[in-house]
Amino acid sequence: MAKLTIADLKKIKEKQQATFNLREGGYRAKVTVHMGTCGIAAGARDIMTALIDEITESKVNDVITTTSGCAGLCAREPMMTVEIADNTPVKYGDVTVDKLKEIFKDHVLGGTPVEKYALVMGSETTY
Repeated sequence: MAKLTIADLKKIKEKQQATFNLREGGYRAKVTVHMGTCGIAAGARDIMTALIDEITESKVNDVITTTSGCAGLCAREPMMTVEIADNTPVKYGDVTVDKLKEIFKDHVLGGTPVEKYALVMGSETTY
């Protein structure tokens, strides 16, 4: 068995921290990418990949991601929901990688929803 490197240990630590934050509720923002069959067909995997890239590049550790099944609006996929602690959740539709970057910067990091992409505000919360 190969020896663990410092980089390997850091990856393990990051994964465990993310699990702990999710379990303990120690996060400021939660982003759900809707990945039902219709969402995946519309490009939700690309959205999830871009979201993880944005989180990694911004070096925030209080934002978690999760997935869900179909939200019932297949024609508006790919969709995602942003929940910021103590704020109204916002569901976004027809998300592209460029829109995601704007939503991440303005809403997830800045706290200001991007109304021009929002489908609904105040739909549900999971915390």
